[in-house]
Amino acid sequence: MKRDEIIVAGGGLAGSEAAWQIAQSGFRVRLYEMRPVKPTPAHQTDALAEIVCSNSFKSDQEGSAPWLLKEELKILDSLLIRLAYAHRVPSGASLSVDRERFAAAVTQTVSGHPNIEILRQELQSIPQDAIAIIATGPLTSDSLSKSIRNFAGEEHLYFYDAISPIVDADSIDMGKAYRASRYDKGDPDFINCPFTKVEYLAFYNALIQAESVPLHPCEKAMYFEACLPIEEMARRGVDTLRFGPMKPVGLADPRTGRIPYAAVQLRQENLRADSFNLVGFQNHLRFGEQERVFRLIPGLEQAKFPRLGQIHRNTFINSPRILEPTLQARQDENIFFAGQISGVEGYVECIATGLLAGLNAVRRAACETLLVPPRTTAIGSLIHYLVSADPEGFQPENINFGIMPAPEVPRPGRRIGKKEKHLLQTRRALEDMAGFKALFQMRTSRATG
Repeated sequence: MKRDEIIVAGGGLAGSEAAWQIAQSGFRVRLYEMRPVKPTPAHQTDALAEIVCSNSFKSDQEGSAPWLLKEELKILDSLLIRLAYAHRVPSGASLSVDRERFAAAVTQTVSGHPNIEILRQELQSIPQDAIAIIATGPLTSDSLSKSIRNFAGEEHLYFYDAISPIVDADSIDMGKAYRASRYDKGDPDFINCPFTKVEYLAFYNALIQAESVPLHPCEKAMYFEACLPIEEMARRGVDTLRFGPMKPVGLADPRTGRIPYAAVQLRQENLRADSFNLVGFQNHLRFGEQERVFRLIPGLEQAKFPRLGQIHRNTFINSPRILEPTLQARQDENIFFAGQISGVEGYVECIATGLLAGLNAVRRAACETLLVPPRTTAIGSLIHYLVSADPEGFQPENINFGIMPAPEVPRPGRRIGKKEKHLLQTRRALEDMAGFKALFQMRTSRATG
């Protein structure tokens, strides 16, 4: 087995981060990315780290769980987090990126590293007698999926993921729409389309009656709760959208000073600001139905959609049965899993698992003890969820304070509020992650020095 070369399968967020971390540690990487030789149902380019759903890396508000995860990745010198901030676009209190420039920067940086060789071909089976990271994402090819099923000894789980439409900026009627961020936090980066009650009910009825793309006859829909198609959400009740993605609270119309009955928010897609994403409007309606229904949104009557919503199958393993806390497979310590196929959900979460898998693959190659992030950190809690969740009905998870351990209260017995609790969790996590980095660096210097 070659120990000076590590295989990474998949050039998405997790695979790109893993390849970079390995290469930076002085080891050679063979990075397999099957696009454009073999396309996927969702990707449009051959770029590394192409993001196909939302362009948001979630909240960047200090003290939030998504912010904490990004801060920990900064401590660990994540390449993709650095490039995400370098190519951010206005998005209120969130970190959103110009997806084309971000992917181009990742592609240029990773492909330019002297220790990385990119192979534009499909890896059809799990490598044998090699250290490898499987980070092929939710759209893993049929051949490799079969190999993983045989390797894992059981069928994959799956859920369906959907993509939100994008609208041309010049086709938005700003006579009806207005710019504002919720509660006036930050700059007015979002375009908001306000509804009256009559307009909302007409839109709602058209949405729940619209025709969807049928699923394969032998498969049933298993949606990830945080990414429900808009029409599935609407079927839960007439006001569900008004308390979800169309919530108007904090979005007063500056022209009237009034809060609308409901509102659709549009988030900037790129630095040119020539297109906007319909926030929370992932769906699996037929294309013609999408155009008809979404043009009922006030301000989008003449909308041009360069990309409409669509649905694709997301594949992931039953990590509690398959993975160790090091992200190694229990069946073979030379095989690691990272990214969405490992059972995490979210761009930053994928980057985190890719980074950890890359660092631990290096330690495996160097015959060093592998390390696991402290349970008190966001990354450590995410990994703990992957390997400790109930394997029966296992579902992907985003980072949230609920999966992190409770903090130590300064004065035992004193009750603390949620805000103070999260502050204590955040402080402890950042301190413990800094200590973890020092331990990683000590191991690295011993392994490669």
